[in-house]
Amino acid sequence: MVALLLELEAYPKPGLVSPRDSGAHADMDYVLMCRSANALLSPFASIAAAGREGGPFDLSLIPLGLAAEREMLRATGGINTHRGAIFTMGMLVAAMARAGSSERPKTPDGIRAVLLETWGDDLNAHSSSDTAVVSHGALVRRITGFGGARVEAARGFPSIFETGIPVFLGGLASGLDPIAARIQTLFALMELAEDSNVLYRGGTEAADFVRRSAAEFLAVGGCFSEGWFPRAEELHRIFIQRNLSPGGCADLLAGTLLVAGGKPE
Repeated sequence: MVALLLELEAYPKPGLVSPRDSGAHADMDYVLMCRSANALLSPFASIAAAGREGGPFDLSLIPLGLAAEREMLRATGGINTHRGAIFTMGMLVAAMARAGSSERPKTPDGIRAVLLETWGDDLNAHSSSDTAVVSHGALVRRITGFGGARVEAARGFPSIFETGIPVFLGGLASGLDPIAARIQTLFALMELAEDSNVLYRGGTEAADFVRRSAAEFLAVGGCFSEGWFPRAEELHRIFIQRNLSPGGCADLLAGTLLVAGGKPE
């Protein structure tokens, strides 16, 4: 899927996989992540088809999401590369397809409205349910009470629609090249979003460090300032040393790029 590949190719992203290195992920690399993203093309097409018809969350979208996870694990030899992204991107793909088949405009506001109107109640119930699924996000919810991607979805992905898209499109309009605009957006998301991957790896202390690091980077101009690249690269090295990876924010960045790119229909 293009948006996942666009997120993946950006560098430097603190702690995250890129074409340069594996970040804080000893079990992943760029080639593996690309294989995972490409394996999700057909599953996301199925999710789009279900979304176009307004398919029910429990009976349609969840089974298709689980099928996408199986395809991911088959492609990666059992390594969880994109489980969080499958949920976030799957809901966005469904909403974009639904918007494309209705009278609603395929603008970010229109897509968000369709998402909440069609599946909002189900997502709200899902955000507060306690399942037996074993995942980093589930463990973090049980230990810390932070909602992560479930709460993001139930609220209509505010990190994407209220932060990610305005920062990304604003960066492009102000002259940033596409890679720099993606990095600027990632840092904006890191400053604001609850990231289950960070909380799982380092708890609330790590989450505070990630938010503070992002805020300090943005406070001196972020990617608009001279010397932004080595500053971001230094943070990348620090995150690797601390074994931190804001993978949840990477998923939100990919979602931002998907909606900003205007597909699928």
